[in-house]
Amino acid sequence: MHARLAGREVPIVWRGRRARAFVPALLARRDLTLTAETVARAATAAAEVRHGAAALADHDYEPLARLLLRAEGVASSFIEGVRAPVVDIVLAEELDPAPGAAAWVAANLLAVTDAVASAATRPLSIELLSAWHRTLMTGSPTPARHVGELRDEQGWIGGHDPTDAYLVTPPVEALPELLADLIVYANRDDVDPIAQAAVTHAQFEIIHPFADGNGRIGRILAGWILARRLALVVPPPVSVAVAADVGGYTAGLTLFRFGNLDAWATWFADMVAGAGETQAALVRRVDALKVAWHARLSERSIRRDAGAWRVLDLLPRHLVLTTAVVCAELGVTNKGAKAALDQLSQAGVLLEYGNIQTGRRGRPFAVYVSEELLGLAGANPLR
Repeated sequence: MHARLAGREVPIVWRGRRARAFVPALLARRDLTLTAETVARAATAAAEVRHGAAALADHDYEPLARLLLRAEGVASSFIEGVRAPVVDIVLAEELDPAPGAAAWVAANLLAVTDAVASAATRPLSIELLSAWHRTLMTGSPTPARHVGELRDEQGWIGGHDPTDAYLVTPPVEALPELLADLIVYANRDDVDPIAQAAVTHAQFEIIHPFADGNGRIGRILAGWILARRLALVVPPPVSVAVAADVGGYTAGLTLFRFGNLDAWATWFADMVAGAGETQAALVRRVDALKVAWHARLSERSIRRDAGAWRVLDLLPRHLVLTTAVVCAELGVTNKGAKAALDQLSQAGVLLEYGNIQTGRRGRPFAVYVSEELLGLAGANPLR
């Protein structure tokens, strides 16, 4: 069975015990040719992504892009078991984040955002991967010596140690050659972009170059390639699709390790296609929400010159609203802002989430959120 592996096993010694680590074949030496069927699936995925990008272009782009990036960050963290209510994540983004899961997910979102911003201007490098890792690990319990640095000890996936692990990752001394090979492949512009993202992600996961956060960095890397190769300002939220089929994801990575590139690339292409559909669906759902919100205000006979209508225009650009935000955006008094927020709360557009205090001295202030909008960025937005 091991003869079919797309790589080789090497003996290691871990704390006085023998084990075997897997070193994947260099991509430069692998036959990465895809079947016609897989190529067609990849082309379909690219078309779906372009369709989703076009749907965004006809709308207020920035807030919708932010929703998509947030959905990606939330789902990628969810896959790794890092979970928090979406409203807490948004608060961690926009206010002073308290230590904990919400801050870690917010850091994931920031790392995704930074990666996408660099896609058109910077080639992949160890330095770029390390910069993403430093951002991702902000506020995490990962020891400082492992943040933004390649691992300096043996790694493994699953199990308690390398002797019973699902996969023992390459020894430290193999990392330089493997990463150099990966970076050359990831920077190519003469291969299919969907297959390139699939191969780069899978190889990165096997290499596991960091002590922690490899899954999230690997998915950021896939998004970076899609943004770079398809000229996207925001990549599709592939992690949302992956989170719905974690078993298929794990099986696909295993198939890649055993040399079945087509099976993995086909599964990945289908996930990208689904993410492109999600992107287009998000636009439709936000449009439908706006229509529903206007109807709710009309049903309550709220005058057209009332502040509530103007505050409604701040959604979805602001997922968290306070009187201070409304005053700054609309130039109204604190009393007027509070009245408008209360009207929207009574109409079922906003939910008064509770009082939040930032810092040690400031007075607590009320936070209002749209539960429906938050739901577009992740499941169970308030739990």
